[in-house]
Amino acid sequence: MKLANDASREAGPGRSVPATKPAMAEQEVAMRAIDGYDAELRGINKKIFDNPELGYEEFQAHDSIVSLLRSLKFEVTPHAFGVQTSFSCEVGSGGRVVVYNAEYDALPDIGHACGHNLIATSSIASFLGVAAALRSSNTPGRVRLYGTPAEEGGGGKVRLIDAGAYKDVDACLMVHPGPPMPPPRSLDYHGCCVPSGSAYGRTLASKKFNVTFTGQEAHAAMAPFQGRNALDAVVLGYNGVSMLRQQTRPHDRIHSVIMSGGTRPNVITSFTKTQYCVRSDTLKEATALETRVKACMEGAATATACEVDYEVDNAYADLRPNRTICCLYADAMALPCIDSPVACDFEHAPPVPGSTDQGNVSYVVPSFHGGFAIPCPPGAYNHTKGFTACAGTDEAHKLAIDAAKGMAMAGLAILNDEAVAAKIWEEFKADRALDEKELY
Repeated sequence: MKLANDASREAGPGRSVPATKPAMAEQEVAMRAIDGYDAELRGINKKIFDNPELGYEEFQAHDSIVSLLRSLKFEVTPHAFGVQTSFSCEVGSGGRVVVYNAEYDALPDIGHACGHNLIATSSIASFLGVAAALRSSNTPGRVRLYGTPAEEGGGGKVRLIDAGAYKDVDACLMVHPGPPMPPPRSLDYHGCCVPSGSAYGRTLASKKFNVTFTGQEAHAAMAPFQGRNALDAVVLGYNGVSMLRQQTRPHDRIHSVIMSGGTRPNVITSFTKTQYCVRSDTLKEATALETRVKACMEGAATATACEVDYEVDNAYADLRPNRTICCLYADAMALPCIDSPVACDFEHAPPVPGSTDQGNVSYVVPSFHGGFAIPCPPGAYNHTKGFTACAGTDEAHKLAIDAAKGMAMAGLAILNDEAVAAKIWEEFKADRALDEKELY
């Protein structure tokens, strides 16, 4: 079977293909290892899917993955980086370091509606493949698998960054499932079938914060004039933001929910709490939008004579994929041994309107966050019950394994090829130089 990259192959739309050194022996070992572990991978996928757990509560997922790795004779650090549901596992010595991030948190009430069971499975598979290749060749290089909990709003990777998890890392990779999406009509894939996913895509930055209004309780019938109504404040602030949306840009997003709105209608509400999430192209722009939202809150507090306070939850940076890693992955996915071609267009791909804490990782180390499509009926998008059902199928598992093979091939190229590694870091530093002070 043909495995090595052909650097002379025509590049896809909007990109160039970096030259890579063939490493057929290691590639074959990695592919065979991933196939050989399929029963174990399907088992861990099912365990995570059947036992959905919220962020920082993923104890079953954590323990199951740790047990699996130990059963395969890997040394694992559980509860890594001061986070109870994180873990770390490394194979190899010297050389460069490639990390695969495994997510496994679910959503309230709708389980794995974002397919994190598949994300964990693909990253575990990539790690197992690269680990087998490194052990077979005894070449310098290290591969790590990180358990990264609480992506759904908890900022697990931010905590790992703060703990120094990525300080010696040369590249960090993961993939994310989604429903099938047609490619832009403007793109020509040279007669190729419709891509099964995307190697390149940016996401929006997001900032999440809680807002509390404090007023004064009073009897709503006998002496309403003695009160200061915090419910009026939260509603007025909400309406102000609704009007603000008319003057925001198409890629801006503002979401909110009232978490506490009072207890009895005959008591003037003295305390309310609401949570806001704002998103925009970059963290800098999201911060500017946050300032405008807070101005609505300040106006509501003034109008109702209430006090307003803010509690910062977390900030997710915009995702900045490393284009060289994207090309490596796209090339691998198109090879006959995988045969699952993906789009890799740097000029026309619109930003995904969601956010991820992998964006924060992409600000501190060269990163990759590809997407792969799983079969879904119309309307079964991420964060819906319909997508939950799709994420648990055998076909979705197979596609996650295909993506894992692409990531394993990319990881081996990063570890083995000096020119590729140098290009990745050169590109990363040039990108960070544009806005070095934006996040860290």
